[in-house]
Amino acid sequence: MSGELLYEINDGIGRITFNRPEARNALTFRMYEQLREICEQAENDSSVKVLLLTGAGEKAFAAGTDISQFKDFSTAEHALEYESRIERVLTALENSRVPSIAAIAGVCTGGGFSIAGCCDLRIGAANARFGIPIGRTLGNCLSISNYARLAALLGPARVKDIIFTARLIEAEEACKIGLLGEVLPNYETLQARADELARTVASQAPLTLRVTKEALRRIKEKMSPEDDRDLILKCYMSHDFREGMDAFLNKRPPKWTGT
Repeated sequence: MSGELLYEINDGIGRITFNRPEARNALTFRMYEQLREICEQAENDSSVKVLLLTGAGEKAFAAGTDISQFKDFSTAEHALEYESRIERVLTALENSRVPSIAAIAGVCTGGGFSIAGCCDLRIGAANARFGIPIGRTLGNCLSISNYARLAALLGPARVKDIIFTARLIEAEEACKIGLLGEVLPNYETLQARADELARTVASQAPLTLRVTKEALRRIKEKMSPEDDRDLILKCYMSHDFREGMDAFLNKRPPKWTGT
């Protein structure tokens, strides 16, 4: 694994760390692929009992996809392949037999939010903040599968609230709406509790955990439409997407035209 994504296994706990603190742990395409590879590796490694995902430092879990990764987007294939890449990663995490825990401090937005949402358990520090501010930044969209995941987790009304307002959800609210199971005072107590929780999960009957995950996956799959090609291209091939990316990279407000 590259230094941007760390992976180590100790006592049955596979710890994954997004390690770009200087960029609020924003995810590169390579980091996404490495996360998928780790999930697939853990799937076939009986020594791994639980995966624990966290971000380096207290300022961010993961602040979505690194915007510079979109600079070369120019074709329909680029847009569709990006969403397909994200889907492969989230499916590998979600469908793995291995239970997963997200320990979240600081910003957890965009792709980071999607990854955390696919984890089986989520705990956070008091400074954790969640959001999908794509309506304010790039003017892009999620795949239908991701909308379905969020709707299953939070309900359609809250998904609309989060995306339509581009607001960030504070830790206390996240706990109230079921996005977080626990809120810890700070980064240090979060990491200690994450280790404790991981050990607890790792000690449970593996088949009970595996069957529970599979049963819930089958229920959710009935909610997941697949044909979203036209919706993805409407956003990623738009003038607004190019404008949003340029505005973000040049630190200016975007001028939306709806085209």
